[in-house]
Amino acid sequence: MADLVRLFNRFQPDHYDIFLDVSRSEKKFSGKTTIYGTASEKSIGIHEKDFDVTAVTVDGTPVKFDVDNANEVINVELDHTGEVAVSIEYSAKLTDTMMGIYPSYYQVDGEQKQLVGTQFETNFARQAFPCIDEPEAKAKFNLALKFDEQPGETAIANMPETKVEDGVHYFDETVKMSTYLVAFAFGDMQSKMTETKSGVKVGVFGTKAHAAKELDFALDIAKRSIEFFEDFYQTPYPLPHSWQLALPDFSAGAMENWGLVTYREAYLLVDPDNTSFEVKQRVATVIAHELAHQWFGDLVTMRWWDDLWLNESFANMMEYVAIDAIEPSWNIWEVFQTTDVPAALKRDAVDGVQSVHVQVNHPAEIDALFDGAIVYAKGARMLVMVRALIGDDALREGLKNYFEAHKYNNAKGSDLWDALGKASNIDLGKIMESWLEQPGYPVVSAFVEDGHLKLSQTQFFTGAGKDEGRRWQIPLNANYDQAPEIFSEESIDLGDYEELRSSNGKPFRINVGNNSHFIVKYDETLQNDILSDVDQLDATAKMQLLQDFRLLSEAKQVSYAEVVPVLKQFADSKSNVVNDAVYTIVAALKKFVEPGSQDSDNLKKFVRQLSDAQLNRLGLVSVDGEDNNDKLSRPYILGAALYADNPDFQEAAHAIYLDHQDNLISLPADTRVYILSNEMKNYANAESFDALIEEYKQSTDPSFKSDICAAVTSSKDAKLVGKLVANFEDSSVVKPQDLRAWFSGVLRNPAGQQFAWDWIRDEWQWLEDTVGGDMEFATFITVISNIFHTQERLDEFKAFFEPKLDTPGLTREIKMDTSAIESTVALVEAQKDAVRSAIK
Repeated sequence: MADLVRLFNRFQPDHYDIFLDVSRSEKKFSGKTTIYGTASEKSIGIHEKDFDVTAVTVDGTPVKFDVDNANEVINVELDHTGEVAVSIEYSAKLTDTMMGIYPSYYQVDGEQKQLVGTQFETNFARQAFPCIDEPEAKAKFNLALKFDEQPGETAIANMPETKVEDGVHYFDETVKMSTYLVAFAFGDMQSKMTETKSGVKVGVFGTKAHAAKELDFALDIAKRSIEFFEDFYQTPYPLPHSWQLALPDFSAGAMENWGLVTYREAYLLVDPDNTSFEVKQRVATVIAHELAHQWFGDLVTMRWWDDLWLNESFANMMEYVAIDAIEPSWNIWEVFQTTDVPAALKRDAVDGVQSVHVQVNHPAEIDALFDGAIVYAKGARMLVMVRALIGDDALREGLKNYFEAHKYNNAKGSDLWDALGKASNIDLGKIMESWLEQPGYPVVSAFVEDGHLKLSQTQFFTGAGKDEGRRWQIPLNANYDQAPEIFSEESIDLGDYEELRSSNGKPFRINVGNNSHFIVKYDETLQNDILSDVDQLDATAKMQLLQDFRLLSEAKQVSYAEVVPVLKQFADSKSNVVNDAVYTIVAALKKFVEPGSQDSDNLKKFVRQLSDAQLNRLGLVSVDGEDNNDKLSRPYILGAALYADNPDFQEAAHAIYLDHQDNLISLPADTRVYILSNEMKNYANAESFDALIEEYKQSTDPSFKSDICAAVTSSKDAKLVGKLVANFEDSSVVKPQDLRAWFSGVLRNPAGQQFAWDWIRDEWQWLEDTVGGDMEFATFITVISNIFHTQERLDEFKAFFEPKLDTPGLTREIKMDTSAIESTVALVEAQKDAVRSAIK
């Protein structure tokens, strides 16, 4: 494969005039793009992908050119350097890959329709118009758009429409921005509008397959998020409008195109009458994430993809900061603790993981950078650590200065640390280098030795890992003042333990608040002290104890058998984050028992013991006035009851199903997935199974569709599950954007695992052709590694994937996931007897 060549070094665009003529009926488009810029060499390259280029002119004169398809470049020879205007005429096809310009498919009243939209991140603007498709190549864009327009259709873009003339929609010139942020869409849309206090027009757009009321929630969150960010960043939103668009087909979760943010329907549209609190939280944080980007990523953009974390890590933190401010009763930081934190800790403990800041050597590696657990979750945790260290006043001052210094331009990670460091008088660059440039994270051991309280740090691995002596600058957040604020040495002696314990009057703890990216291994003395006083701990501290126990067990530093009896201490907690930690451990225990065995029955009995009291307390349906902890805890308890074959739950859930069987979408959204899953596992026949699949095909409610997916993939009937797998490649049943969830559900199901595993091996080429250009493609491999835990499956995994190790963008994923399965297989072999005994 060719080395990465930066075209911006030879040609620096300043302005684009883009004309596009799109035919949905013929599934193609033609265009003419004129790029005004400065050539620093006479030989320049301009990105394209899959174009039929018919003419190139420079300053109005036709010139020779050649198209290098392998490197996605049009090579153009100039007769002078300096200012030039390069015009390119071309045509291309619309695709169904959800990249570039593409149609989304949906139905209204049985009629098939298309909504055409765009997805240009990371480097797919070159599939729509010739450009220097690199983040640093910022320019202004004028878009003129023509399409096979039908009466009542709408066209929207980054900027407001200025006129429509001879069927061509003209849009206002953009501000200076990167190519990957250009966006437009057209089709039969509905919308709702409002305006922020500062006069920014905010709109939500979707297809008419949805009820108009489904746009209201997003409109409110978007408006208030922009108002919050304008105040927090102390920097005005720089565009006249902010459109939010739900696309029926969308590969990512959402995309921060400047002024026209695009979303999966599941992450924007909300039925106000029957949507779970958890889904509302998820939609709100996604909207806030994308709107945080309008400053952090759009106004100031990373110079190159190696600093992707600058965009994503910060937006990932700010989504929580924003929602916490506008909906404080939601306790949204608890969601961070139960989603981002465990994802980062799990992924970052595997040897071979990428660091947050990663060099990019080949074009195909760019998409591989989008490791959600690292660039998003770990990066966000890193910035939460910084926020805790410097405080909000310094954070806001530093960000204001950062935006002012780099607006409409590009920046590197060091620019952010400089701005925040000056505002806080802390050398953040020095502290953060150890977190940015090094993969992994430390385990801090706290122990009493020779009467002294001591700490040591070493890199934490859940499987085999090479200790390379890495050290981190760790914000300890200890509850004893005698501990340093930053722990950077290999080990430290804090002094006489009895004196410290007496003077502080409480058990010793570090990483209070769980804001820093490390775990803690307390020795028996310190651990017993904490557990004897556990009722005095807040919910996050209890969750953190269980989380660290689980990770240390995965690393074989302690045994899961020791953790099993501890769960009973926490089983009756009314905290959602504690219940999350308890049942995450329960899920981990399942790999130690064979489905259908006596050991499996013993585990189910143990889970019933853990969950019965909570099931009786909470019931199957939420009640008016109950607090958010109960709303968010109930799913964990019902999931436990479903797994444990609790007969009381089965009968009660079946009765609720029968009450709603003529209108299943009316089932209470908070618990619908468990009622449907219970039905499919324990009561379904082929007729009711097929009926639910038909409901899935006809529904436009993304939350309901997700619940149906989870339910039908959990069926115990192998024949029915096999029918599901046969539909994986039928986009009228399963859209490619949703395929990973279906595959994962069947693969996790003992009755379906062989079907799913055979399918992905037999149909790998189809999968690559269908979603291979998508940054989520490699996560199909991750899904497998999260489920396989036997030597037989490990051997099969290696036999299939090792020949693919040289595939660009998949190399790291295959190596890491092989290591992850090897680690799990070794863990099960080492601990299964002890764990089975403890459960019994």
